[in-house]
Amino acid sequence: MEPPATEPRRSTRRPRTKPAYVDAEIEPAGGKRRRRARGKGKPKQPVAAPATMVDDDDDDDVCASEPDEELLRLAEEEEEAAALEAEEQANAQKLGAKKRRAAAARPSATQEQEQEDASESEDHFVGDPMPDGEARRRWPERYTSKDSDDPQVTQWCRSDGEEKQSALCHYTSARVDNVDFDLGDDVYIRAAPGEKDYIGRITEFFQGVDHGSYFSCRWFFRVADTVITAKLLKVGDHEHDDKRVFLSEQKDDNKIESIISKVNITYVGPNVAPQDKAQLIAKSDLYYDMSYSEAYSTFSNMPPENIGATGSETTSDISCGDDFSSKEKVIADFAAPPDAQTGTATLLDLYSGCGAMSTGLCMGAALFGLKFNRKWAVDMNPHACSSLRHNHPRTEVRNEKAENYLSLLQEWEALCKAYDVYNSNFLPRTLNDDEVDVTVPLSEGTFEVEKFVDICYGDPNSTGKDGLCFKVRWKTYDSSHDSWEPLDGLRDSPECIKEFVESGYRESILPLPGRVDVICGGPPCQGVSGLNRHRKHKDPLTDERNQQLVVFMNIVNYLRPKYVLMENVVDILKFADGFLGRYALSRLVAMNYQARLGMMVAGCYGLPQFRMRAFLWGALPLVVLPKFPLPTHDAISRGQQVPTKFSQCLVACDETEAKNVEEALVLRDALSDLPKVGNEQPNDVMPYNSRPMTEFQRYIRLNRKAMMDDSLGDATPKKVQLFDHQPLQLNKDDYERVRRIPKKKGANFRDLEGVRVGKNKKVEFDPDIPRVYLSSGKPLVPDYAMSFMKGKSFKPFGRLWLDETVSTVVTRAEPHNQAILHPNQDRVLTVRENARLQGFPDYYKLDGPIKQKYIQVGNAVAIPVARALGYSLAQAYQQREFDGDQRPLFKLPGNFIPVAARLPRGNSGDAAVVEEE
Repeated sequence: MEPPATEPRRSTRRPRTKPAYVDAEIEPAGGKRRRRARGKGKPKQPVAAPATMVDDDDDDDVCASEPDEELLRLAEEEEEAAALEAEEQANAQKLGAKKRRAAAARPSATQEQEQEDASESEDHFVGDPMPDGEARRRWPERYTSKDSDDPQVTQWCRSDGEEKQSALCHYTSARVDNVDFDLGDDVYIRAAPGEKDYIGRITEFFQGVDHGSYFSCRWFFRVADTVITAKLLKVGDHEHDDKRVFLSEQKDDNKIESIISKVNITYVGPNVAPQDKAQLIAKSDLYYDMSYSEAYSTFSNMPPENIGATGSETTSDISCGDDFSSKEKVIADFAAPPDAQTGTATLLDLYSGCGAMSTGLCMGAALFGLKFNRKWAVDMNPHACSSLRHNHPRTEVRNEKAENYLSLLQEWEALCKAYDVYNSNFLPRTLNDDEVDVTVPLSEGTFEVEKFVDICYGDPNSTGKDGLCFKVRWKTYDSSHDSWEPLDGLRDSPECIKEFVESGYRESILPLPGRVDVICGGPPCQGVSGLNRHRKHKDPLTDERNQQLVVFMNIVNYLRPKYVLMENVVDILKFADGFLGRYALSRLVAMNYQARLGMMVAGCYGLPQFRMRAFLWGALPLVVLPKFPLPTHDAISRGQQVPTKFSQCLVACDETEAKNVEEALVLRDALSDLPKVGNEQPNDVMPYNSRPMTEFQRYIRLNRKAMMDDSLGDATPKKVQLFDHQPLQLNKDDYERVRRIPKKKGANFRDLEGVRVGKNKKVEFDPDIPRVYLSSGKPLVPDYAMSFMKGKSFKPFGRLWLDETVSTVVTRAEPHNQAILHPNQDRVLTVRENARLQGFPDYYKLDGPIKQKYIQVGNAVAIPVARALGYSLAQAYQQREFDGDQRPLFKLPGNFIPVAARLPRGNSGDAAVVEEE
């Protein structure tokens, strides 16, 4: 007799259809129960934008006479890696995706023999079948093809894109190994040899049309089975509870003989006190406090009506009218509402750059009716900090290392506790009538402290030792004589310290734990960049260049904000099997934050650049986890690949449904109204001299009030001027080369005299044409252009074109290995043109030398993307309690782009070009 097979027929969730521009194999990063792709693509290593760096030569605003050979070589390696990845991705796509792996594995030969020897009566359903009408009402998809005479048709049916075993009838109980199991029981389920048993919650018992005895279950995921994977369990700076599991919506059908035993799993609500939680966990085999979904690698709160229920059914539907309350494992009520909404939330911008991310978040939140008070910002780049101060003068901007900032926060909390500022009424001390103000003359060479004006942690005097320091204003001296002094040398000025701490606490010069609503930031992970020749694949966290990700999470753990939003390059999901992206998720989940990961394309939110970036939401258990906003625009692909194992994290429209989005933007939409400038343009302020020609241009010219940016408060508007419309000045040789590049689509160094295209589309010098030289004596066509990418590249001295988009806005403006030339002017794109491609409003003025301005713009988060995320964040923040909606995506409203920016068809109109001082 052939033993019954225990390999389940899985009912897989229908994957969201990928957009046309994605060329990636579907393989979500979710442990054992997932799609697996055939073949492994070599990760692409794009050139990462350098984060918070400072040019050594601030006066060098001219393109270098010769490109850096090392940079060219590394860029060439980068291009080769990208080409290889694209090829392997394409090959993987042709192979197709394997079906999801069965949760209960087919038994081994020994197990099959044991089952064959066992009596059929050992494993069977208990009691009478469920009434047919009741079964059909609760599981209609099981019976859609029941009456067909064709056994090939009746064995499997499809419902909502899912393949399911058809049923003859349903039951409420089954007996396996002489133990009775009921609907709603949590059980261990046999896994493959050498693997831990799987864990599931029984949602159905049914007899299939093949007369097999089946059960369906919702899977619990251990931490190691999620996107976090077992590798992250070995990271030393955080740990996960072995008893913690996550309930998913994912279901599968399995033979009942694969059930091993019951397991006691307790639900712990987010508002359970720590001591009560510890007692609950101690009494249980396992516990869960969140759900897990492979889509967007989401760890989130449980829907109130779904805890302990079978799938989407309520507990009252569990078993044919039986009272299921005795089996309910809900220990605490669902999350209590967050604090009463005041319409204002505080925000800390870490690794802020020039402030693009927080600017966009504030704009988007304001559209939903929530005001974000961008209270604090931190960055290492002094020019970026200066830009942020200029555009957001009410923000406390600190130019320092993030790790020093964390130490400062810890020292600041200690000072606040030491001086009991939490209970102080801050009343100024006045002299009584009986007291006399006596000034004691100081000895020669002694200086007296007047007051403290600032505080920092670090080594401002370059002594070689970090510590807490105060900036001192000395009596009888002006601010030019202020100096940084260590705290140890100021112990004899306790009143000055107390006054500074009380004043600083009152003015919130630094955030304290629990006093921050939102932390956003993009910690640099330059250790994953293709420009880093010594990347550490085996242990990326030992690379000093990746440590800022750890620091970011340490600050989050210290301050415990309600919400976290982290941005980073997509390479954190590619390099070393996405180790750094998994680490970020792991840290948040270990800190008991909800988390959701997504990749967003800037072009999908109204920009003429592709630019894919990774975003990670975090939310405390008592608040609502934000969703990702669906695209508002179509996007033109520029070759960036979706990380294979995170393809389900791409925020995109379902192509099976009507997109209903705006057309993709091109360079003409963003740049056609800007004044013509030459290679040398010394003025950082100039007039427009033309009207806006597109809706994008009308919008980007709006003033702060129309943009819902209150950074300058109620200042009086003035006529707007155009800032930073300056190109990096090309040196004489490069300018002479650029002037000879034809003004046509696709033009580049290949169009220069003496170059021809040979076999395999590789360039070579034309032997029939003598080599042409510049007035300086250097060759018109440099050797590095001919050899870049082994002669196959089109990028050196390449022109962009008005009906195209760019892949991503870069931080360097040299044309030696990238297409960055203006379509019809002999220069590179200006800082303002790059800023427009990133969605910066025209009123946003940048500080520093031109090279530094390019770096600030290139490193920034695209403002329209941040604005869409800000709307999502405000929506979640204002929501008083979780309503059970676990969908990871939502559609932005129709008025997301202000009506003031809309142009009547066929009419360019006048711009709302006013600006606040």
